[in-house]
Amino acid sequence: MGAAQTFTPIASRPAPEKLTGTLAWLRRNLFADWTSSIATLAIVGLFAWVLPGIVEWGLVHAVFRPDNEACREVAGTGACWGVIAEKYRLIIFGRYPFEQQWRPLIATLLMVTLLVASCTRPLWSKWLIVAWVVVLVVFFVLMRGGLFGLTPVETSRWGGLPLTMMLSTLGIACAFPLAILVALGRRSHLPAIRSLCIVYVELIRGVPLISVLFMASFMFPLFMPQGTQIDVLLRVFVGITLFAAAYLAEVVRGGLQAIPKGQVEAAASLGLSYWQTQRKIVLPQALRLVVPSIMNSFISTFKDTSLVTIVSLYDLTGSLALALGGDANWRQFYLEGYFFIAAIYWVGCFAMSRYSQWIERQLNVSNTR
Repeated sequence: MGAAQTFTPIASRPAPEKLTGTLAWLRRNLFADWTSSIATLAIVGLFAWVLPGIVEWGLVHAVFRPDNEACREVAGTGACWGVIAEKYRLIIFGRYPFEQQWRPLIATLLMVTLLVASCTRPLWSKWLIVAWVVVLVVFFVLMRGGLFGLTPVETSRWGGLPLTMMLSTLGIACAFPLAILVALGRRSHLPAIRSLCIVYVELIRGVPLISVLFMASFMFPLFMPQGTQIDVLLRVFVGITLFAAAYLAEVVRGGLQAIPKGQVEAAASLGLSYWQTQRKIVLPQALRLVVPSIMNSFISTFKDTSLVTIVSLYDLTGSLALALGGDANWRQFYLEGYFFIAAIYWVGCFAMSRYSQWIERQLNVSNTR
């Protein structure tokens, strides 16, 4: 018989790392290796050094009531949030008549409510289009007046948050379909259409938005027939829309180029027309690929509305300058006012960013199974 074999147990393996929970998240995102650990500790140290001073200036020594004398006493050591309490109506509504400011308030709340509803999937239906038409009509009736006993208010007096919301929302809504058409036109086999789209994109992208707004506001009326006058708000809106569409068209074109040519040929072999192929096969895939870039363009358009101040339309940023520029008592506290404006822009941009991530997750469900 052979020699007896000795049983040697195999050493136990370590338990698998936990992939969920706070510690797992910290290990994966902040302490994955020694470089990320050093960077994390450096950032935490920087916050520990800077944060106490910010808290003391912004909260501990700050003045929250609209008391100008108290604000001057803490100048340099504490924030004066009282300037927001004193000037918030002028910042939010601009030069709109004080006694009529309930109208832009209702109009803005309606638009924001409908934007939230449009981002809620269970509410997506054909009735949402009807709701948009109704809300836009109500928005302009409330803002403009002249109907139902409302006092007329010229568009030159619109400003603040309502103007920012209107220009950004309608500018994005009109720029997106135009951008799709321009992107398709740049890939067209017809030389005239392709050349026209290329000239439009390259011309608009070659100049800053300030130049486009200046041309729309001051130069365009010089080419109009004598006695013809187009509202400055309409001209600015068209300028913003054309500018946003040019940049967005290149984003969409990048998505179109990523679609394999074989899919278009397969659609043609099935007898689908050009527009059926684009609508059912090409565009859904192309737009899914460039969702982050599309949202970046939307965010950029939302922030670029602050440039309308150069044509005497006072959005949020312009309304702040209007509110503080003419009052020597509160003028020195402009920094707190800009923090307030920045917070409003940050909320809007952060909401769009988070919604973009939700769309990406919804579109990539089939790829994560």
